[in-house]
Amino acid sequence: MAFYQKILDFINKKKLSPAQFILGGFALAILAGAVILCLPICSADGSFTPFVDALFTATTSVCVTGLVTVSTAFHWSVFGQFVILILIQLGGMGIVAVMLMIMMILRKRIGMKNRILIQQSYGLDSMQGVVTLLKRIVRGILIVEFVGFLCYLPVLVPEFGPSGIWKALFLSVSAFCNAGMDLMGDNSLANYVGNYWMNIVTIALIVLGGLGFVVWWEIVDFIKKCIRKKDHFRNLPKRLSLHAKIVFSMTFFLLLLGMISVFICEYNNPETLGNLSLPQSLMASLFQSVTTRTAGFFTISQSKLGDASSMVCMLLMFIGGSPSGTAGGVKTVTIAVLLYAIIAEARGNEDMVAFHRTIPSDYVRKGLTIVGYSFGIWVFFTILLCGVEHQSFMRICYETVSAIGTVGLSKDLTGTLHVAGKLIIICMMYAGRIGPVTLATAFLMKDKPRDISHYADENILIG
Repeated sequence: MAFYQKILDFINKKKLSPAQFILGGFALAILAGAVILCLPICSADGSFTPFVDALFTATTSVCVTGLVTVSTAFHWSVFGQFVILILIQLGGMGIVAVMLMIMMILRKRIGMKNRILIQQSYGLDSMQGVVTLLKRIVRGILIVEFVGFLCYLPVLVPEFGPSGIWKALFLSVSAFCNAGMDLMGDNSLANYVGNYWMNIVTIALIVLGGLGFVVWWEIVDFIKKCIRKKDHFRNLPKRLSLHAKIVFSMTFFLLLLGMISVFICEYNNPETLGNLSLPQSLMASLFQSVTTRTAGFFTISQSKLGDASSMVCMLLMFIGGSPSGTAGGVKTVTIAVLLYAIIAEARGNEDMVAFHRTIPSDYVRKGLTIVGYSFGIWVFFTILLCGVEHQSFMRICYETVSAIGTVGLSKDLTGTLHVAGKLIIICMMYAGRIGPVTLATAFLMKDKPRDISHYADENILIG
């Protein structure tokens, strides 16, 4: 506890901005994790792990990505796997949440600056009730992960014996945090492609983690009202906020789009869905669509996917999950806002209208900024990776989209990367987890008054 208190005192002394705090917090956790994972006690054979591989593993864990250069199941000892699990949990909850929970344990006052940290870390619109929300988030995460752990036990304990308990706990935390790492071996969950229970539990954990904590508590509060007979379940669509309506509609649309696209494109591919029954093919297609929400598990071979399916998966990986959750990507709501703006422009409307509500035009600029930054970082690092790795363009694009979206899916490229390639992917995973806008703000924003001057308008040509 004293160590964390010193960190907090240092932060207050240096007067770091919220963006710089988030940036530094993730970097510190990654470096600390890398140093520990280098030690012989963390490897299964008792040898030192090369620092670049330890750094890669620490980054993919804290950034809840799932790309790995060494086998999570076989390279690491139980202690090493425990360290990875802690890093995943730390990354899933968020550095800010963990640090501020420690402050609460130390009975330190959560001041205005720390409330701003919570707000920016979870992408909230206001600071009202942020400390209460933080407590509920941590409590909710632990409850859902424990339920997931219990659901995995009936399958994994009979198969693996006592070690199945550890595998179930690791898988539950990893699935909910959308980390995509497991202890089943190098084939992820491919051995369970026909196991409906394993598929359903994993899909549920991934989707819950990707919906966003704000939506969580909106639903929980409504259910409590219904239990107390202060409301009725049929009124749910009316009671949901605009944010929740957009999250649910976009999530359903993207999952359905991904499922149908993968099913149609891969149904006759004997190396993916071709040898499965119709129900198994539908389940595998749904799982593939869900896992592209930045989960990183797979039940069918990613390297055997056709180009059409790969393109759909890359689009879904770039979009990712929803705000204030464990998923990465540019987020569903961001894409929804841009789609509403396109529709409004096409219809000649000045206002963006969604579910009979007007979305402020400022959100279009924010959405374009997020997508522009993310796309720019992806293009830049893709070019770099093409320069150092002599692989097909599709494999490299799949890898880089997966990294920037903190997904963890790969066409069997990660394990073959050279040192330079590993460092590039490390940078992409870090940028994807932090968020490109936060990254830019931490480096570019200075403590100076905003320029409120306004120059004369002049028309230009567009399109």
